[in-house]
Amino acid sequence: MRKEDFTAAATGQLVPSLEGQLAFVPDPLPPRAYAMDPHSIHLLAEASGALGKLSGIGSMLPNPHLLINPFQRREALMSSRIEGTTTGMEQLVLFEAQVSDSAGDADTREVFNYIAAMNYGLQRLGEIPVSLRFIREVHEVLLQGVRGHDKRPGEFRHVQNRIARSRSRMEDSRYVPPPVNEMKQALSDFERYIHQGNDLPFLVRLALIHYQFEAIHPFMDGNGRIGRLLITLLLCEHGLLSQPLLYLSDYFVRHDDEYRDHLLRISQAGTWSEWIEFFLTGVIEQARDAVDRADRLISLREAYRSDLQRERASANLLRLIDHLFAYPAVTNSEAARVLGMTYRGASKQIQRLEEQGIVVEVTGNERNRVYLASDIVEIVNVPPG
Repeated sequence: MRKEDFTAAATGQLVPSLEGQLAFVPDPLPPRAYAMDPHSIHLLAEASGALGKLSGIGSMLPNPHLLINPFQRREALMSSRIEGTTTGMEQLVLFEAQVSDSAGDADTREVFNYIAAMNYGLQRLGEIPVSLRFIREVHEVLLQGVRGHDKRPGEFRHVQNRIARSRSRMEDSRYVPPPVNEMKQALSDFERYIHQGNDLPFLVRLALIHYQFEAIHPFMDGNGRIGRLLITLLLCEHGLLSQPLLYLSDYFVRHDDEYRDHLLRISQAGTWSEWIEFFLTGVIEQARDAVDRADRLISLREAYRSDLQRERASANLLRLIDHLFAYPAVTNSEAARVLGMTYRGASKQIQRLEEQGIVVEVTGNERNRVYLASDIVEIVNVPPG
């Protein structure tokens, strides 16, 4: 980092790190000089309306996991892609269907862990509020057994870190977060702001919180993924979503350079308005995209059920259809467990779905076969329109 890149409007202080380079310590939230302009107010109204429509869909679902699980997979893929993973949707759902220590590659395991961390966080929301303890627990799940597992999962860093190209010199770092002592105070202020808040609308506060977490960068690894997970977890905690259906990583991936530049420019020049407008635009786009995908998934489910009911399908077959929307790849053993029937009986149910073109066998094996509901995967996987 260079001192000359930080203006008088910078949102924190430059301090020397133990390595002799400059580090940035963000000021506590809320910003001293931020007022919403008419454009931001308009975007906030749009974002709130789009979020309300999505929340309404979530509250009316007969089984929320019909949408929760597909949307979580897409978020896990997109958030991990920002960090350089290359797993695809089909790889992920096949990995889930036959998960073991040897199944899938390291990238797929990382994406799988992201889903596990999200689900763990959602479960813990009913027990403790979002807090530093909560964040450490979610981080521990995120890095369990994957790249970064040797970097103190579940613990805030004890040494300086940085954002930089691989193998670049310390002085060439794009951003250097607070030294450890300053980081501890910044985290304490961060937690206080989450709990106490201020008079700003919550979506605006959420944009501030996301920036602040990324600026503090309190872990040795996994900061970006935890920061993006917190967006959805906080929306659910504060009741803006009835179900975890909104995720911004897709938007951040499509605007990757702009996303990273916005976060850096806040530190350097206090460009809060530009960042908040970017963030609110992401909420609008992703909420509308989620509503569209939800409508398409619900329509596909109804089409499947109507076709099967015309042929007097059993209740077990209809249950298996719903299971596929939550888990689009299935084995005979998994179907037997879900339906509470014998392996032979479950395989006959899957055969019916295969005859209808709803699933296709993708391994080519004689044993341990996996069946994929490709139409469901396609709706979740297709880029935003």
